[in-house]
Amino acid sequence: MKKILIIDKQDFSRIQLKDSLSSEYLVIEAETEKQAIELARIHHPDLVILDMETLDDNDPNVFPRLKNTGGTQQAPLILLFTKEQEEAILRGLHSGADDYMTKPLNTSNLVSRIEIHLRTKNYYSDLTKNDLLMLLELTETISVTRNPRRILSIIVERLIEAIDVSRCSIIGINDYGDLLVLASSDLPENTEIKIDLKKYPEIEEALSTQRPVVLQDITKSPLMDPVRKNIENLSDNAIFVVPIVKKQNVIGTFFLRTACPLKGGISDRIFKLCQIIASISGNALENAMLFESMETNKKLLEDLSVRDSLTKLYNHQHYHSRLEEEFSRAQRYNLELSCIFFDIDDFKKINDRYGHITGDIVLRHIARLIKQVTRKSDIPARYGGEEFAICLPNTGRTSVHELAERLLLLIKQLSIQQLKGENVTVSIGTATYKNDNVTSYGELLHLADKAMYQAKKSGKNRICCAGTSS
Repeated sequence: MKKILIIDKQDFSRIQLKDSLSSEYLVIEAETEKQAIELARIHHPDLVILDMETLDDNDPNVFPRLKNTGGTQQAPLILLFTKEQEEAILRGLHSGADDYMTKPLNTSNLVSRIEIHLRTKNYYSDLTKNDLLMLLELTETISVTRNPRRILSIIVERLIEAIDVSRCSIIGINDYGDLLVLASSDLPENTEIKIDLKKYPEIEEALSTQRPVVLQDITKSPLMDPVRKNIENLSDNAIFVVPIVKKQNVIGTFFLRTACPLKGGISDRIFKLCQIIASISGNALENAMLFESMETNKKLLEDLSVRDSLTKLYNHQHYHSRLEEEFSRAQRYNLELSCIFFDIDDFKKINDRYGHITGDIVLRHIARLIKQVTRKSDIPARYGGEEFAICLPNTGRTSVHELAERLLLLIKQLSIQQLKGENVTVSIGTATYKNDNVTSYGELLHLADKAMYQAKKSGKNRICCAGTSS
C-alpha cells in the first residue's frame, strides 16, 4: 500500500483528510515540519501533502528542506492553501512543490491528483511504443490548440485510431445539469446532442463519485439494471467512463466514455491510455478556455477580481464594498436600502448524497434565478459556500419581502434531474434601512443574517424580516 505523509497543524482537518484517504493509502500524520522530517526518514512516504497554514510564511527554505529530506527526495509534494495565500503558493511551486489544491478540498479531485502523481514506470509497461508516440503527439497538438471544441474532437479522433473500441465520446454537463455529447467518433464535428442522464447510469455513477467507472460486461453489471431493456440489442459489451479532472469551475465537467464489443472487456492498456489522456486533456482545456475567455471578454481580469468563478455572481469582498457605498448613499440622500441574506437548507446532505458536482449545479441554478429576479441596480453575490446575499438600493420593506417570496417559490419549484425529484429550499432573512434605524452597513447585513437564522430555527423554507415578528 502506498504511503502518504500529511503535514497539518490542525487536528480536525488532518483527521478529516486521513479518513478520506486511509481506505486506499497508508496515511502518516505530522503536525510540524520537524516531526514530518523525522517521520519521513523512518517511513519513506510515496507522496507528501502539506497544508500551507502549518508553515511560517517567512521561511522560504521549508520546501527544499522537505524535498531534500532522506526518504522524500522522489516523493511528489502537494500543497494545500486558501485563496488568500496566492503569494505563498507561487513561492512553494518555485521552490520545488509539484502541485497544489485550494481549500475546501474536493476529496475525489484530491484522490485523482494523488493517483496521477503516484504512477510509476511500471504503470506504463502495458503501453506500446506507438501508444507513447501517440500520447506525445496528442499532448503537443492540444497544448497549442486554442479552441476547446477542437481539442475535444482531436482527443476522440486519436483515441479511436489507437484503441480497439467501437465508440469514443466526450460527455459534458452544462451549468444547469444538462447532459450533452460534445464530441463523438460517430458524430460530425461541432455537433451537440442532449441526452438523458437516467439512460446512462455509468455516467451518473462517475458524476456522483468523480472516479472512473469500468463495466467489463454490461449484461451482468447490476449498475445497468435500470436500463436493462435499453441495452439488450447493443453490440457493445464493455464501457469505461473516466472524468476529465482539473479546476472544475474553469473547464466544467467532462467525461471520456469508451465502449467496445470485445468479450475481454476493457484491457489494462485501454484503461491506462484513457486515464492518461483524460489527465493531459484537463490542462489543455483549462488553458484553451481561459484563452477563449480573454479573447472574447475584455473585462475578464476585472471580473475575476470581483466575481465568484462558479456562479458568476459578485464575490464576498465586492459585495461588502458595494453595500458600504450604497449605505453611504442611502444615508446622504435619506433613501431606503434593503438587504437579503439566504442559505440553502441542508446543502451538506445534497453534497453527501449526490456529490459535489451536483451541489455546484444547484448553486448555478440558484444564481440563474437570482439574476432573473433582480434589477440592474441590485447587487447579487455568492456570499460564501451555500450562502447568497442581495443588496437592493431604493427598496423598502414591502418590496424586499415580495422579492424574497418570489425567490423562495422559484427555488422550491426548481427541477434538477440529478436530485431525482428532491426539492431545494432556502431560508431567507431580510433587513431594511430607513430613517437612520441602522447605523452602519455591517449592522444592516448582520440583521439580515440574524433574520435568516431565525427562518432556519422556525422550520426552514421560509422568510423572516428583521424588526418584525414574522
